[in-house]
Amino acid sequence: MLISVNQLVKYYRTHQKDAGLRASFRNLFLRSYKTVKAVDDISFHIDSGEIVGFLGPNGAGKTTTLKCLSGLLYPTAGSVRVLGFTPQKREKAFLKQITFIMGQRNQLLWDLPAMETFLVNQSIYNIPKRQFGQTLDELVELLDLQPLLTRQVRKLSLGERMKCEIAAALLHRPQVLFLDEPTIGLDVTAQVSIRNFIRSYNREHAITVLLTSHYMADVTALARRVLVIEQGSLIYDGDLQMLVEKSAPYKVVHLTLKQTVEKTELASLGEIESVEGFKVTLRVPRQSTAELAGQALARLPVADIMIEDPPIEQIIRDIFHGGMHARAAEII
Repeated sequence: MLISVNQLVKYYRTHQKDAGLRASFRNLFLRSYKTVKAVDDISFHIDSGEIVGFLGPNGAGKTTTLKCLSGLLYPTAGSVRVLGFTPQKREKAFLKQITFIMGQRNQLLWDLPAMETFLVNQSIYNIPKRQFGQTLDELVELLDLQPLLTRQVRKLSLGERMKCEIAAALLHRPQVLFLDEPTIGLDVTAQVSIRNFIRSYNREHAITVLLTSHYMADVTALARRVLVIEQGSLIYDGDLQMLVEKSAPYKVVHLTLKQTVEKTELASLGEIESVEGFKVTLRVPRQSTAELAGQALARLPVADIMIEDPPIEQIIRDIFHGGMHARAAEII
């Protein structure tokens, strides 16, 4: 296995300060502290070439975990191994084989063209000239960077900068890619472009990817396996579709009717989500979907019918707002 995390713990000790002059004076002599459990005893393993989604609400511990995996933070307890290395030792051989891209951080030289950062990275990683040229040509083609190379970074759009950030991070041909919100703030076209690139690059080079994102389209487009973390604890590790089926044991049926129908008739088929004119949306039990759809076609004046899973965004919201900890054992 390429990444191995065993009982990882990361706690922070933070200073607590009340508002007001009196509290400020008191804190000069008597400080109070609070222990924050950012990551609390999590374990998982990732094999070479996998793309794994890492899901959780804000403050769940996702970024902290990625920082421990990349060696930016020392674990409080537990062990982490990446490519056979202990990340916090920050050995050169380890750093040359990983990269960490944060959607809210910028490594590009702001007032210079992106190409200048690429040349700096070539020097930092001691990339042979021929390899550098081959890799750069490949990234320029895959990310459509040619028009951007000679423009100042500060004059690029957010999506253009993100493409250049990804190229800069991959010039040394890492084996492991940690992605923390890579499409945050991007428009839909730029998001699709970044996803397509990650998928293609993974297919061509078998790079291992651990991805966090609040855009569920990123995760559903790229990852079959997901890790779900809440309040520092890992509560699910497995197939994304299985998570959907177990967390949302229903399907959504969209009906377009030829004429209006009594709500009691609709309610006999499933839970009514909405009725807008001739358009009706029902929730029906997953295991009874085919039977109830057949009843709808037989009993109602149906002009059109569509059956689908609920949106993954809604499922994830339900998981965290509905107290998934109480159902964790059942789901896993």
